[in-house]
Parts: sequence; structure tokens; C-alpha cells
Amino acid sequence: MTNIKKQLGQKIKKLRLQANYSQEKLASKAKLHRTYISDIERGERNVSVENIKKIADALKVDPSELLKFHR
Repeated sequence: MTNIKKQLGQKIKKLRLQANYSQEKLASKAKLHRTYISDIERGERNVSVENIKKIADALKVDPSELLKFHR
């Protein structure tokens, strides 16, 4: 079983790259720090629901999209 923090980070990175955003641009749009985004993408942060919402809004997706993983 893959670590859920790593799965979330991979999903955010995938959507960020599809949106053609740098980590810095995503962080700015989400009003979060760039190193925080980097930590999330590496699966090193336990992300609050408030920050999941901020990231989803910045990526223009529903927050539930960030939690849809392939099995």
C-alpha cells in the first residue's frame, strides 16, 4: 500500500504540471509557501483540509479530485 501523503503529492504535482505551473506559481495562487508545496509533492507533509481546498482552488479543480488515486 502506497503512503497516502505520497499519493496526494504525486496527484498535486501531476495537476500542477498539467496546468503548466511552477511550484512557486502554485504556491502564490494558493497563498502558501513554495517549500510547503515542495514538501507536499514529496509526501513529507500532512496537509490540512483547508490547504487541500486552497491548492484545489489554485489548480481550478474540485478538492475531491486531489484525493482520486489509481489503485
